[in-house]
Amino acid sequence: MKLTVIGAGNMGGALVRGWVRSGADLDITVTAKTNKTLEVLSADCPSVKVMQDNAEAARGADVVVVAVKPWLVDNVIEGMGGALDGCKVISVAANARNPRIDVYAMPNIAAEFGQGMTFVEDMQGGEAAGTCVETARELFSLVGGVQVVDRAHMSAGMMMAGCGIAYVMRFLRAMSEGGVEMGFYPKDAQSIAMQTMRGAVTLLEQTGLHPEAAIDKVTTPGGVTIKGLNELDHAGFNSAVIRCLKAGLK
Repeated sequence: MKLTVIGAGNMGGALVRGWVRSGADLDITVTAKTNKTLEVLSADCPSVKVMQDNAEAARGADVVVVAVKPWLVDNVIEGMGGALDGCKVISVAANARNPRIDVYAMPNIAAEFGQGMTFVEDMQGGEAAGTCVETARELFSLVGGVQVVDRAHMSAGMMMAGCGIAYVMRFLRAMSEGGVEMGFYPKDAQSIAMQTMRGAVTLLEQTGLHPEAAIDKVTTPGGVTIKGLNELDHAGFNSAVIRCLKAGLK
């Protein structure tokens, strides 16, 4: 597949690095506004072609992924003009919608390491658009999980995964800071917090348990775990997380 990525910033760069790491048979061309950005990407991914001309990069591509800032999408697409003829166009720019876009996708930056979560929305409808959705599913499955959703669920998906990765990191930071307060060095506290979260996720994946059922396995009556859980409840932890996710929908 001949793939062009327009924009090599945080999201575009993460996707390109993830696709390269996946080892898939992709002929990738990437553009950016500055040579400096392209030089950094080239150093990480020598097999990727880089250039600053969007139209030239798009010409003859099977798929063009638009990964620029949302307010730039319309101008960037207009600037490529006829170079997009025959291309499937996927946008990963948050909430940016243009008639030329076939599929709107919302990944997160963990795609760089093959652990992203991407939501895919069909923008056009019809049989041809269905083919575009399958192409998008194929591409993004190379860098993590994929879920095809309707427009009503795209914003929710963005809050849970696109933004949600930051919320998870905030929890990890808090847990790490608690470890430091209890006497661990910061680096050790962060390592412990990350491994604990990794273990929790693996346990749920391997057992299929609901989180609350897994919690019951480590919550002894009268023990220390329930005391900590109750403190989270007293502080409104569950409510805070739900309100956090819903805040972006307003």
